[in-house]
Amino acid sequence: MKHFAELTVRSYECDSYGHVNNAVYLHYLEFARMEFLKQIGFDYKGLVADGYFLYVSHIDIRYKESAVLDDKLIIEVESVKFGAVSGTFHQIIRKEDGSVSAEADVTWASVDSRTHRPTRIPAKYIVDGLKPDKE
Repeated sequence: MKHFAELTVRSYECDSYGHVNNAVYLHYLEFARMEFLKQIGFDYKGLVADGYFLYVSHIDIRYKESAVLDDKLIIEVESVKFGAVSGTFHQIIRKEDGSVSAEADVTWASVDSRTHRPTRIPAKYIVDGLKPDKE
């Protein structure tokens, strides 16, 4: 299942070169992942209330073409790997014309909020869409 989130580049996200600062792309990716989780019915607030967190453990991002002020961006999110403790999302940030601005693989891990140690994600939070379609 792929999810698409949209946003428009705001002035404060641009650096002195006039394009989106590289660190801002991480915010775009986070926004789209949270929208994806909402769409698939993942109870993020419930997970936290039950004493678990989802930590980002690794991000591999490849910048392709700069985004600039007022560009409309479409951010694609797809689960490509799912395990008992961790998983990976593949994300693509495209401009309205279809050109790729950035592409990333984001690995996350389920963590016990009390010990901050990796732990199995509770079964009640494993919803359709969290596992890749290919599994």
